[in-house]
Amino acid sequence: MNNASLKIQNFLEDRLFEYLDILQQMVAINSFTANAQGVNELGKLTAEVFARRGFQAEFVPSKQPGYGQHLFLYRKPASNSPEQPAPTLALISHLDTVYAPEEQEKHDFYWRIEGRRAYGPGCVDIKGGTVMILMVFDALREAFPDVFDKTHWIVALNASEEALAEDFSQCCLDRFPAHTLACLVFEAGNIQDDTFKLVTARKGRAYFRVDVEGRSAHSGNNHQNGANAIVQIAHTIQRLAALTDYERQLTLNIGVVQGGTVVNRVPHFAHAEAELRAFSPPIFDEAIEKVLALQEESQVFSRDGFACKVKIHLLERTSPWPQNEATQRLFKLWQKTAAQLGMKVVAERRGGLSDGNFFWQHFPTLDGLGPAGNNAHCSERDPNAGKDQEYVSIPSFVPKALLNTLAIQELIEQAQL
Repeated sequence: MNNASLKIQNFLEDRLFEYLDILQQMVAINSFTANAQGVNELGKLTAEVFARRGFQAEFVPSKQPGYGQHLFLYRKPASNSPEQPAPTLALISHLDTVYAPEEQEKHDFYWRIEGRRAYGPGCVDIKGGTVMILMVFDALREAFPDVFDKTHWIVALNASEEALAEDFSQCCLDRFPAHTLACLVFEAGNIQDDTFKLVTARKGRAYFRVDVEGRSAHSGNNHQNGANAIVQIAHTIQRLAALTDYERQLTLNIGVVQGGTVVNRVPHFAHAEAELRAFSPPIFDEAIEKVLALQEESQVFSRDGFACKVKIHLLERTSPWPQNEATQRLFKLWQKTAAQLGMKVVAERRGGLSDGNFFWQHFPTLDGLGPAGNNAHCSERDPNAGKDQEYVSIPSFVPKALLNTLAIQELIEQAQL
């Protein structure tokens, strides 16, 4: 480790308690997606913290009623010219979490430190990632002030990432210059056997609703005149579930099934909800076509020939983020930097979505740059049942911030050659 690396490491270690204090303040604010007031309160706190580093804030109302405001933070370069625009980097996080206030209270889920772990709602997904961005900026200002000052920085924080609202991505595309070097996403970065995992691909997701129209009848007197919508949807969801193909890394999950009203009536309606996920865009598109084709099939009829009608609606579609050359170039830079620090970095493909799914086609994108932790989206705690709450690994902050700082510094320097 060279002098610059040691300087950054010592600088961050000396101030780790300050960053944990900021994280504690963020975690203390309930920012459940549907709690717009809490999301906006967290946005205000975040803007204030970054303002001390010279960042200007822009709050953008969500298009979805009831959601909080997206937050954009800007720090203009010390000098800039149209002929040679300053390097621009976009760093991505989000403000919202999945925990309603009632859930936090029910499970007594609040900030606490136990050993090497800090527990609390959103501590790793993704408030710890926002604090990681702050640490990187502070380290750059300390060790590479010229690089920090000559760069156009944009920090974009989604108010409704957990709800997969799509307006944030368009807000970003409207604000990120075409020459943006990279979109760096600070979702949690896992650690396994002292190896950091950086996310280089994510599955796409399609969300479907299945509606079946049957025909009701008295279940005792005229059962034969009915067309049972529940029986039909049972056929349909079996066909849907059969599309899962682990060899092709394609999954289809039936998450909700409802139907009927009372047991002495042949049910005339049934409803199901399902989601499909895949890494490969061709496999993803092909599977969507197969799902929609199932609405042409009916297996349940009344005695006089009335057929249950199956309708399948594609409600949401987020395309996969597949492996690609631009992401690989960023990953190799982080990997090279890690090797120089005596660290190990490997690529990870994740099944869950992030804002990276929306950016990779427009800008080089790398994800998983936040601190390590576990149990994201979990609020229950029961050691006997193997349940534990979301936590962030305190010892992961400084080495990950060091890695990110040096890799970003190298990325910017390379762009100026």
